[in-house]
Amino acid sequence: MATDLATAPLTHTGKDGKGILITAPAMKQLAGLMQQQGGDQVLRVGVRSGGCSGMSYTMDFVSGLEKQADDESYVYEPAGAPAFTVICDPKSLLYIYGMQLDFSAALIGGGFNFSNPNATQTCGCGSSFAV
Repeated sequence: MATDLATAPLTHTGKDGKGILITAPAMKQLAGLMQQQGGDQVLRVGVRSGGCSGMSYTMDFVSGLEKQADDESYVYEPAGAPAFTVICDPKSLLYIYGMQLDFSAALIGGGFNFSNPNATQTCGCGSSFAV
C-alpha cells in the first residue's frame, strides 16, 4: 500500500541520514531544551534494565566531554535553530535502532513518546519495553 506523503509525519534523521527518527514537534522541543542547556551539551539517548516491561528508555543532556570512544554520534539540524548532537552507546543502539521520537504538548499523556519497531511489548506509560 502506498504511503500518502501528505499525511506521513515529517521526521528527521541525523545529518548523515542515520540515527533516531525525530518528528518535527520533537525537533522543536529538543532544540529549545538544547538552547537552555547552553555550552557543550549533547543529548544521550539509551536504554537500561528496568521499567514495567523489562527495559526503559533514557534521555539526558550531558557534557560533550562525556562522549565515549565507541558511542555513535548523530548531528541534527532543526530549521531555525542551532544544530545539536545525539549520542548513543552501541549496546543501546541495538535496541532502539529505527526508533521514532515524538513530542506531544497534551495535558494528559504529553511529553516525549517513543515508537520502537524492535519492541515486542510496551507498557501503558510508553517509557518501557521488551524485545
